[in-house]
Amino acid sequence: MADPELEEIRAQRLAQLQSQYKGNPESNQKSAEDRKREADEMKNGILSQVLSQSARARLNTLLVGKPEKGRLVENMLLNMARSGQIMGKLGEEELIGILEKVREQTRSQCSVKFDRRRAALDDSDDDL
Repeated sequence: MADPELEEIRAQRLAQLQSQYKGNPESNQKSAEDRKREADEMKNGILSQVLSQSARARLNTLLVGKPEKGRLVENMLLNMARSGQIMGKLGEEELIGILEKVREQTRSQCSVKFDRRRAALDDSDDDL
């Protein structure tokens, strides 16, 4: 191929790629929404296979009350299901056990430190 032909092909390919990515923002948004919806459907399908109805209801209640912790438990259950650690359906009691393990892990990670030296207020400094 000659150089002008190669440059023309490159220019056409570049224009094609730009039109794909910059084309219609509504179609890009739609496809992102479609991907999110499909991922949610897949997640819900896996969770319905892994959890009993009562356990699923408890997880949904947790998601309403504490969304961060609920998503953490959901992701943990999904990873366990994908790796084959969960055989059969988990009941409410098993889910409560998992929730207690998560609570212990998060409790040990969270700590509040209070520096009394910095917080101590001295009244004698105000008089100067």
